[in-house]
Amino acid sequence: MTYKARGAAVAQSEWDRVEAEREELAARAERYADLGLGIHAELLRAGGPVPPSLTDRPIIVDTDIGGDPDDAVAVVVAALTVPELKLVVTTDEVGGERARFARYLLDLCGRPDVAVVAGRQLREAAYFTASGLVPDSVASTRTDVLRMVEAVCAAGGLVRWVGMGPLSNLADVLDVRPHLAHTLVVTQMGGAVKYRDPSRAEHNIRLDPRAARDALAVLSRPELVTSDVTFSAEIELDEQSGLYRWFASPEAPGWAQVLRAHFDQWFARYHPGSMQHDALTLSAALQLPFVDFYLRRIAFDSAGRMTVGDGMEVFLSRKAEYGAFMCWLERGLTASTIRAPQSRKPPS
Repeated sequence: MTYKARGAAVAQSEWDRVEAEREELAARAERYADLGLGIHAELLRAGGPVPPSLTDRPIIVDTDIGGDPDDAVAVVVAALTVPELKLVVTTDEVGGERARFARYLLDLCGRPDVAVVAGRQLREAAYFTASGLVPDSVASTRTDVLRMVEAVCAAGGLVRWVGMGPLSNLADVLDVRPHLAHTLVVTQMGGAVKYRDPSRAEHNIRLDPRAARDALAVLSRPELVTSDVTFSAEIELDEQSGLYRWFASPEAPGWAQVLRAHFDQWFARYHPGSMQHDALTLSAALQLPFVDFYLRRIAFDSAGRMTVGDGMEVFLSRKAEYGAFMCWLERGLTASTIRAPQSRKPPS
């Protein structure tokens, strides 16, 4: 057995142990229900079985990179620390410029093996704050989203889909290939139980409410990392942040210089900070212990505003450990640990 296979076997064994321990706790709580512990048994069983270990499963990132810099940060930390990253799909496109920006960052991170495909363009005036950062030598990327997603799924087994933008591409794929709903394990940044502006929906859902309803309705218990949890000053990077200052330091790699310029455009045009919504979502897809979920039923109205109580069943974010997450993020970026095979090219 190879070292990698032994590692996967150990990870699965540990996952099985966690499931067995949870079942034992639930059984104990039921035995002492008359002491008020019955509710604990109910909570332990509410989510069904512990989700399967996704160690070593391929990852597809769907992102509107080039707007708020949190997408670019998430893509970079995935490129540097996640060898299973196989494909980046762009959404809410700006004439293919988001895809070119993703391609450039991945190349700077030493990840030519990760394919990039330009996805749906939803509007004429999408904001873009990576203007002038991509050299003319970076060619336009392909646009055959379905073919590229199928190529990742062709190896068999589960595939992780990390949604960092509108769900348009995911809805398109599932509309044509509905069987992939059983292959894709979806973790999506979006939605809100109590959005800060009650008159409208959270951004990623608002841009394509129909896609959100269609995609989430056919998936098996997708994870939603809502803005109720991600909208926190504790995970915001601004000009005073140590990580932002490190991006411009002499020892920082080339991709960090590009991120610094990207942040500067965002600060100048939109907001003096960037909350790391998407890297937090990535951490949940990696099954890291920063985001806590519970099982709920949700529905969207025609504008994409979310209600809880009826509708599709999802794992809904409840809280997050922001300090631990930010330590993980900073370590992942500053250590620049590239473990992926760099010789392989993306599928043609």
